[in-house]
Amino acid sequence: MPARKTGQGQSHVDVSIATEPNDIEAVPTLLKEISLAFNSLTTDNAGREKLLAKCRTLTGAMAGLNFGVDSRLWELMVQNSDEPQKASELAEQLGIDHVLLSRLMRHLGATGYLIEIGVDEYRLTNFTKAMSIPAIGNSYLAMLSCTSAGPMRFHEFSRKRNWVNPTDAKDTAMMYAYGTTMDTFSWQQSLGYGSHFSDHMSGYALGFLPWMASSFYPVKERLINGADTDPEAPFLVDIGGNVGHDLELFHKFHPEVPGKLILQDLPVVIGQIQDLESSILRMEYDFHTKQPINGARAYYLHNCLHDWPDEVCESILAQVKAAMKLGYSRLLIHEHVIPEMAAYWEATALDMVMLTLMSAQERTRIAWYNLIETRAGLTITKIWSGGKGSQSLIECELPL
Repeated sequence: MPARKTGQGQSHVDVSIATEPNDIEAVPTLLKEISLAFNSLTTDNAGREKLLAKCRTLTGAMAGLNFGVDSRLWELMVQNSDEPQKASELAEQLGIDHVLLSRLMRHLGATGYLIEIGVDEYRLTNFTKAMSIPAIGNSYLAMLSCTSAGPMRFHEFSRKRNWVNPTDAKDTAMMYAYGTTMDTFSWQQSLGYGSHFSDHMSGYALGFLPWMASSFYPVKERLINGADTDPEAPFLVDIGGNVGHDLELFHKFHPEVPGKLILQDLPVVIGQIQDLESSILRMEYDFHTKQPINGARAYYLHNCLHDWPDEVCESILAQVKAAMKLGYSRLLIHEHVIPEMAAYWEATALDMVMLTLMSAQERTRIAWYNLIETRAGLTITKIWSGGKGSQSLIECELPL
């Protein structure tokens, strides 16, 4: 029986499959059937049941999907072949009770996540192939299996607090649901999902235009030109940068930059790094404390401020502001900027995650200006957009 493993790992599937349709040929027929079933929605109970059944094929089966990640089922099926595979043989290879695996795979076949070929025999779909990729599959464990009670019990949390918008980082729906005083990140670490969260962050921007692409943000014109050419000078400091996903991507786009690329995060995160471009300097750092790198060309915060209410963000920004050099340093904040109307669903969905897990938020343009300029005393020079649904890059400087 192969040894089980968690956290960072390798997959035999190209990560691009995560953005491909699961069964594109079936979609037109499915949508047509849903449309036809809608006609009987208000007149026929049987018709309503059929409509719900069709719609359920577009939703998840979390127990089986997470089980497949943790047991290495998806990884094993990808390694075996793209041919039909018997649940009994898979169970034996994984050391899993055959009856248990058979029940789970039957449901995943019924909901479209597996293709049922014969009795107890299945083939992977693009979706379940993608689940073998750590950046995809481990995201489910990090963001669902150990935090999902927060959203599920948010109504109770809100009722007990008189239905007010939560803004206390030490009092969240996730803490309430699990009876813990640990924040989400500490809670994940305590349950053994710290490396899973790092994998989640590596796949976070999958399918979107990277911010350092010239059609998104002109790195050469805004950062490289005019930068200190001393090779020891700090060029780009990624604050709270996890295990270095963004800096490695930046290095691929811009392999020759003056100065150093510096990755900062907590010791427990830096200690998870297995492979990292050798030119990137690793540094243990807590962004609630004094920033040790002064006068960098750019400081970069990706998905850090949305984890915290304004009061805490103001403190984090104060540490960066104190280290910036007037007329030289820039702060780049890479997050969603939600429009006041016609917001995109991915941004609002993430706002619900922040609301229920962190008592924090995805911010609107007005909220960003209030935080950065009014509260933190920085100047927003421009908000750069990567296109619909993607996060924006908020470029800030010290006020003159």
